[in-house]
Amino acid sequence: MNMLSTAFVRPVKSVRLVFLSAVLISILSACSGKEAQPSKKPSVPVSAAEVVQKTVLVQVRAVGNAEPYSTVSVKSQVGGILTRVHFSEGQDVRKGDPLFTIDPRPYEAALKQAEANLAKDTAQLENARVEVRRYEELVRKGYVAQEQYDQIRTNAATLEAVVNADKALVENARLQLQYCSIHSPITGRTGNLMANQGNLIKANADTPMVTINQIQPVYVTFSVPEQYLGEIKKYMSSGRLKVEVVIGKDEKYPEQGALTFVDNAVDTATGTIKLKATFPNSDRRLWPGQFVDVSLTLTAKPNAIVVPSQSIQTGQKGDYVYIIKNDFTVEDRPVIAGRTLDGETVIEKGLQDGEKVVTDGQLRLVPGAKVEIKNKGEAK
Repeated sequence: MNMLSTAFVRPVKSVRLVFLSAVLISILSACSGKEAQPSKKPSVPVSAAEVVQKTVLVQVRAVGNAEPYSTVSVKSQVGGILTRVHFSEGQDVRKGDPLFTIDPRPYEAALKQAEANLAKDTAQLENARVEVRRYEELVRKGYVAQEQYDQIRTNAATLEAVVNADKALVENARLQLQYCSIHSPITGRTGNLMANQGNLIKANADTPMVTINQIQPVYVTFSVPEQYLGEIKKYMSSGRLKVEVVIGKDEKYPEQGALTFVDNAVDTATGTIKLKATFPNSDRRLWPGQFVDVSLTLTAKPNAIVVPSQSIQTGQKGDYVYIIKNDFTVEDRPVIAGRTLDGETVIEKGLQDGEKVVTDGQLRLVPGAKVEIKNKGEAK
């Protein structure tokens, strides 16, 4: 029994020794071997752009509406049958061109009657004047009483007043006859025709017979926030302010005009001020009622530092950008941003001409991170 026990214990002790030796050897090997190299972080792909220095236009932008330079609603000042229409709907007319003719015959007859009454009363007035001269000699010689002479003079004065009234009636009848022919008061384009030949026209009717819009030149009306009013008045006092409008998406060929009107009050409901610009509209690209994009240029700012707007980030301490250094690591630098126009922002302080800023990929960046520029051709 004792012999069996001793034989069993020895092999167990041998196994333990072998295991401990293996562990010891592995520990020594680990201590004597080279240290593990840390894994190298990959570069972050980003898009970049170069900081540029250039002249920047200080502009205010808004949506505007084209309006006719002047509008005339044509109505008849006399009633009668419309005998002729001298134009077609949508036709261009010039100032003084005939538009409508009202039947003139009743007014011609009224004029003849007024002229006849004038002739009759004029003849009576001449006779009364002859009597005044005759009685003046007789009263001087004492052949007639003074009262009789005074009566003759009164009759002559009355007839003179009647003749003057007749002349006024003749002038009015002649004017009414002229109103039968309606001419265009302005140069412009006619709209929808509301009275056709043969209609009975009412004098001074509520509905105009036609409306004429003058579209050369033309107005563009727009409103801007009242915060720009001070700058607008400041720069307007030193000269005409340039206004450009873009029709639809045709940005290559904007229409050129000038600011000509600033409203005399701010709209308290919207907090905006109404402005008007005048355009020659020689090509008639601007049409009344048309909506356009308006750019009002206040001044030009030379040597401004400009970056793409998407490069500017906002943090707890304000605006900042990621600067790409020569070793392709990034630095977050605080900046003071100014006006933004056409996707570019003016930097008042914090950047210099020629530096490179990250425009896309900022979410994966930290200060000191290595970057790889994807758009190398654009960020020179």
